[in-house]
Amino acid sequence: MVEVRSIDPGHIYELTNVGNPSISPDGTQVVFSKSRLDRDSMKARSRLVMMTLPEGGQRVFSQGDSDGSPGFSPDGSQISFIRPDKDGYKQLWLIPLDFGEAYQLTDVLGGIGDYAWSPDGLSIAFVSDTCQPEHIKSDNGGPYSRVVRNIRYRNDQDGWRGDSFYHIFVVDVATRGIRQITHGNADEIAPTWSPDGSRIAFVSDRNQDRDSSWQAGVYVFTLENEETTKWAGGVSCFSQNPLSGALAWSPDGTRLAIVGTDDPDLGDPRQAALFIASKDGVPVKLTDGFHTPVLVSNITPNSEMKWTEHDSIILLLDHSGESYLCEVSVADGALGTIVGRGVQSTAMTIDRSAHRGVLVSTPPQSSGNLYLVDLRAGSQIQLTRFNDSYFSSHPAGPMEKFSVKRGAIEIESRLIVPPGFDQANRYPLVVDVHGGPQGRFMDSFDPRQQVLATAGYLVLAVNPRGSTSYGLSFAKSVLEDWGGEDYLDIMRVLDEVCLRNYVDETRLGIHGYSYGGFMSAWAIGHTDRFRAAVVGAPVVNLVSMYGTSDIGVSFGESQWGGRLVDAFDAFVEHSPLTYAANVETPVLLLHGESDYRCPIGQSEEFFVSLKRLGKNVEFVRFPGCNHGFVRSGHPKMREEYFTRMKDWFDQYLMYQEQGL
Repeated sequence: MVEVRSIDPGHIYELTNVGNPSISPDGTQVVFSKSRLDRDSMKARSRLVMMTLPEGGQRVFSQGDSDGSPGFSPDGSQISFIRPDKDGYKQLWLIPLDFGEAYQLTDVLGGIGDYAWSPDGLSIAFVSDTCQPEHIKSDNGGPYSRVVRNIRYRNDQDGWRGDSFYHIFVVDVATRGIRQITHGNADEIAPTWSPDGSRIAFVSDRNQDRDSSWQAGVYVFTLENEETTKWAGGVSCFSQNPLSGALAWSPDGTRLAIVGTDDPDLGDPRQAALFIASKDGVPVKLTDGFHTPVLVSNITPNSEMKWTEHDSIILLLDHSGESYLCEVSVADGALGTIVGRGVQSTAMTIDRSAHRGVLVSTPPQSSGNLYLVDLRAGSQIQLTRFNDSYFSSHPAGPMEKFSVKRGAIEIESRLIVPPGFDQANRYPLVVDVHGGPQGRFMDSFDPRQQVLATAGYLVLAVNPRGSTSYGLSFAKSVLEDWGGEDYLDIMRVLDEVCLRNYVDETRLGIHGYSYGGFMSAWAIGHTDRFRAAVVGAPVVNLVSMYGTSDIGVSFGESQWGGRLVDAFDAFVEHSPLTYAANVETPVLLLHGESDYRCPIGQSEEFFVSLKRLGKNVEFVRFPGCNHGFVRSGHPKMREEYFTRMKDWFDQYLMYQEQGL
């Protein structure tokens, strides 16, 4: 008999993660990254694994400790991949499939971002940071000054940017010679070769408004004459988000499939659409706001979309918090589902003939695995089961998906319950709020929610107004109204759930991170229903956020109503800090010290204000951690975040009730 255990914060060391799949051109093999955290070294060990299809036999294909982002060459004879150099900068490596030795192809100061093979396999286009040496270190190792000329001088992922930009380069595979093909004061990403190899399409924010705008255009570079032309007028892509740059050429090279937006008011890639564009024509939108393309990093070649010989586009779409692999007709936008529903899919790769594909999908009850998809039959089989043993002894809490009507709006939500849930018992409940606000909870395994659910909590995950995959108007309805209808949506769902006999309404908690941190801080300033709050990396003061966040201007002006000087009163009115005096809930603040997205000053302001008001508040700072550390930061810090969150709720919701 297997002993059943909870999914505790240490689960991060027990789970194997798969990602970055790349299928061979003939569809007979797939290579992917397989990684796991090592508790002793506190580092992730990532290697490449080759698997035969369809039977699934596998072998380790690389011997590095940090290998990832593999891609097959067009002839299927070798694998490209990313491996850090001795200074930690990612470089391109190649390894023949015939068990030859891996060798380093590039040695560039700015490292490698997106990359793509040319159709003839003779070249690889890649993105690199054109960072200046003085931004890396001083000549004598001493201090040095930094001159700021642009609003966008740093970002959360990369830190200091200064006058550095991402540009596109081409490396000759045989000679290793490198040619820079884009220049200037712009970030340029997502290189995508035309079928004949004569042109490279890419995304660029080369516009006069780049300091205050998310949006970017699509450009095409012709290698023979070095001419660059802009395509897809009226459609914007997204340059400031790592999930950017979904482009695909038509087989005849006359058109481009583009993931972007034609809405000037919403600059968020999680609420995008699929467009077809030609050089001089008007772009045609093929998808609506209820089916939003899933953007995955172009760092793994051919992982975004597939334009078929039948003039259709195969891509991942999210709808109502579920992922679908779909085929969209270019002629009329007719949409057909190949596979999907009840999962979140985050990556895809499709063979040359569009007969087979491989997905990374995550159902609610387990972490992600690879699935082989027969694109013609619309069937799939699971290829990997690395974590089955763990989940057999650490079962995840079941998830119920339901909707609550508020006025004319359906608010879709999820309730995660403990394993062995018994309706005859009464449970404490934690409301979890997603980031964004243009984010969403999916039908997928959420480690944070499962740590709480398997410890005996009900976890309520609401997709209020502002959430994506429910239509454009739904996603936009939160603009200039943070803490308005979105807050009322969450509370309406909570009211409905509290009518269930197994919910102990006297033991309610709330947690959120980023925008979820905003909402958690806002909620406790507007109600005393919650007995405990865990507020992660929040926005509490829109005024100071505007000038200190890496996206305070580009994001803030679209979300909060314009420039600070024009909307100061509204900024104050919609800031949780304004209502600090109303807070009666014990508050735990958790924040990374190197967070440029929601700077730690946001938590500092809230902590000091609450402390001076005599409130019950505790503040935990995580050194060296950026905004995304709870997903990909230092393992010790990630584990501690989960631990402190659970312990805080245990203290005020669980142990007090039990008299412990």
